[in-house]
Amino acid sequence: MKARKSPIAVGSIILAGALFYLLVSGPGQFFPPLSALRPPDALAASDMPGMPGMETDHRPPAKPTAAPVESTSQEAPTVEISPEKQQMIGVKMVAVSRQTITRTIRTVGRVEYDEKKLVAITTKYEGWVEKLYTDYTGKFVRKGEPLAEIYSPELFATQQEFLNLLRWHKDPGPASSWNSMLAGDRDAIVEAARQRLRLWDITENQIKTIEGSGKPIRTLTLFSPISGYVIQKMVVQGMRIMPGEKLFDLADLSTIWVIADVYEYELPLIRLGQTARVRLSYLPGKEFASKIDYIYPSLSGESRTARVRLVMPNPGGSLMPQMFTNIEITIDLGKRLAIPDAAVIDTGERKIVYVDKGEGNFEPREVVTGLRADKMVEVLQGLKEGDRVASTANFLIDSEAQLRGVAPLHQH
Repeated sequence: MKARKSPIAVGSIILAGALFYLLVSGPGQFFPPLSALRPPDALAASDMPGMPGMETDHRPPAKPTAAPVESTSQEAPTVEISPEKQQMIGVKMVAVSRQTITRTIRTVGRVEYDEKKLVAITTKYEGWVEKLYTDYTGKFVRKGEPLAEIYSPELFATQQEFLNLLRWHKDPGPASSWNSMLAGDRDAIVEAARQRLRLWDITENQIKTIEGSGKPIRTLTLFSPISGYVIQKMVVQGMRIMPGEKLFDLADLSTIWVIADVYEYELPLIRLGQTARVRLSYLPGKEFASKIDYIYPSLSGESRTARVRLVMPNPGGSLMPQMFTNIEITIDLGKRLAIPDAAVIDTGERKIVYVDKGEGNFEPREVVTGLRADKMVEVLQGLKEGDRVASTANFLIDSEAQLRGVAPLHQH
C-alpha cells in the first residue's frame, strides 16, 4: 500500500518547478521590457547609462493625434416580446390622444338650516305673555298666524296718547293762542303718534282697529313673519318678557343648505356655480341637483378639509337638518393629452411607460404626468399624440426588460 504525500510536500514540489522555469526562460517572459513602460515623451533608453540593449532614438517625439470621435446617435434600448407571448401575458395597446378629462370629487355632507331664512321673534317693550298660541317646539306656523298675546302697560299708555291726539285733531276746542300755533301741525303730530306705534311693531291693521274703536287694546298679538317651523321656544304662558328677549326661533325649510367637506388638495378644482349631485341613503334612486354657493375661507386642522356650501330647494320638506348626504361634483378639465393611468409605472422617482415600436419591440420611456381623473392621467412630457403604449401587463414587460438589461431608466 503506497504512502500518501502530505500537502506540504506537494506544495514544495510545485514551488520548486515554478522557480526553475523562471530562471530558464529569463525575465522578459514574465515582465514586460522597460521600453514598453516608457511614456511617449520620456527620454531615450540610451540616455540612461548602464542599460544595455537599448538604442538611442534621435527623432522628435510624434505629435499626439486626436482620438476618433465615436458616434453618439444610438437608438433607444428596446425589449422584444413575440406576439405569441404578448397574447399569453395579456398585453393591450392604447393610443395617446387628446381627450376630454373630467374629475369627479366624491364627498359627504350634512343638511343644515338656511341661515338666511332663520327668524328670531322678540319684542321692543316689557310685558307679560297672557296667551300662547305656539305652545310646542317643532310646530309649523304659516306667515301671519298668531304666536302669542302680550300685555304691556307701556304699550297701553302709548295707545291712549294716540287716541287723545286723534280726538284733539278732530275737535281742537275753543280758539286760543296755543291752538292757533299748533293748528298747522295737527296732522304732523297725529302722524308722529301713529309712527310711534309702528316702531313698537304694531301692525297697520291693529292701528286701524285702535283708531276705529277709539279704545286701546289691552293685549297685542305677535304674528309670524314667515312660514316655517318653531325650532326653539323660550316662553311659557304667564311669563314676563323684557325688551329684546328672544321668544321663538323660526326656520323656513323651503330651501336648505348642504355643507360638504372637501379635501385640501381638491380645493383648486372647486369653483362657485359648479353643479353637484346630492343623494341620500334613505331615498335610494333619488337624486337632487344643486350648485356650489359659497366656499368657506377656513380649513379644519384635524381633517385638512374645507367646507363648501350647496343651496337646494326642499319641496315637501323631505330634507331635514342634520341628515347625511353623498355628494358628487363633476369638473370638466377640458381636452388634454392623456393615457390610462394603468399604463404608467410609478417607481417613486420616475414614471415609465412602454412605447410600442412595432414588430414586438417596446421602448421604456420616462414621462412627466399632470392631472389624474377617472382612471386617466395627463401627459405633459415624453409622449406625443398617436404614440401607442402598453396599458396592461406593462409590469410583466418591465420585468422582462430588467432581466435583459434594457430598462436603465429605473436607476440613476
